[in-house]
Amino acid sequence: MKAAIEANFDGLVGPTHHYGGLAYGNLASAAHAGQVSNPRAAALQGLAKMKLLADRGFAQAVLPPLERPDLRSLRRLGFGGGDAQVLAQVARQAPHLLSRVSSAASMWVANAATVSASADTADGKLHFTPANLNTSFHRAIEHPDTARVLRAVFPPGPHFVHHTVLPECPAFADEGAANHGRLCAHHGAPGVGLFVFGREAGAALPARYPARQTREASEAVARQHGLMPERCVFAQQHPAAIDAGVFHNDVIAVANENLLLFHEQAFADTPQVLAALRRAMGETRLRAHQVPAAAVSLNAAVASYLFNSQLLSRPDGGMLLLLPEDCRENAEVMRYLDELHAAGIDEFLFAELRQSMRNGGGPACLRLRVVLAADERAAVAPGVWLDDALYARLCDWVQTHYRDRLSESDLADPALLDETRTALAALSRLLGLGEIYAFQGAA
Repeated sequence: MKAAIEANFDGLVGPTHHYGGLAYGNLASAAHAGQVSNPRAAALQGLAKMKLLADRGFAQAVLPPLERPDLRSLRRLGFGGGDAQVLAQVARQAPHLLSRVSSAASMWVANAATVSASADTADGKLHFTPANLNTSFHRAIEHPDTARVLRAVFPPGPHFVHHTVLPECPAFADEGAANHGRLCAHHGAPGVGLFVFGREAGAALPARYPARQTREASEAVARQHGLMPERCVFAQQHPAAIDAGVFHNDVIAVANENLLLFHEQAFADTPQVLAALRRAMGETRLRAHQVPAAAVSLNAAVASYLFNSQLLSRPDGGMLLLLPEDCRENAEVMRYLDELHAAGIDEFLFAELRQSMRNGGGPACLRLRVVLAADERAAVAPGVWLDDALYARLCDWVQTHYRDRLSESDLADPALLDETRTALAALSRLLGLGEIYAFQGAA
């Protein structure tokens, strides 16, 4: 059994961060649609959250944003000519597409892929499957570029295995690590995969909003990664939770080591889920802390993103919960924090992420959790690990290249495309990732 750490790979917010209201079923996204955003503040808030954890001794790294607007998708949809001509045509003929191909949603890298630790896989390697995200067009176009970024950061070879996305059809709709949790005695020990889905054949469906993850997708990822069936638990989201705005499981539950923190209405059959987890974990004791709806309502959980917090193991063995500042503004949540001490959470930190939160993504949305043994950590692209020097360079990069206000009408500006490409080319050099963007290889 190898010693291992859990590293957080956070998505850098891209220069086209705007409030398009694109995520149906995401209440915050819909509530702020059409407002003017501040990409510079959004990126700096994300970096400050990363620095907060890095300063506390947590392994913290960054993942670059994807190129946006995605002109390749627009050309596939029949728009032609030079880049400026394409933008002008879309703005005139199909302005709704311009927001979608300019979405900065790749910042929420909890949806980038599902990751399985090498301690859990049959071949002893760390496995990645990019999410197809095919429920929403603006996210379904991400996976080719996401796969390129993941391969640059985690080079294929003796340590890392990269799979292709699942078939891009409704039956295999996959939203990535936002619907996957890992429970274990400690990070280096073999773990149990908790795969949460919204729909399967014959199961009750939500009445209002779509169930994005399918059981079939979760089972396929588990097979791809060579996980032992007896150490996988497949649990259905409660349909009422989805209708209340719980579009991913990480909005209503979070796991770390042997602690599962979840809302009373997280799962369709909670007793069955807990019994299955206890069987799968064997001699490792499951610590399950259920937050009752009488204490924190489903609406309060969604509005505050209490469960979209980062539950982390401190170097001293205690646990820390990093919450969004929005939790401070919710009386139900603040009253309940004392109860979380009894669950084994020793410390609470708060991060200002208002720009991301208004678009529907909290602390847990912004990070991809990757369990790494020492040799695996050494194989990661070295330029992505956050330290004081990289943090300073990234803040300077943001200040240099990002606008401090952006509206949907600005997305048709060819100058924004040029600014974005200049910024991303500089970033790829800064992180030492080579030509990870398609425009860099253009003639």
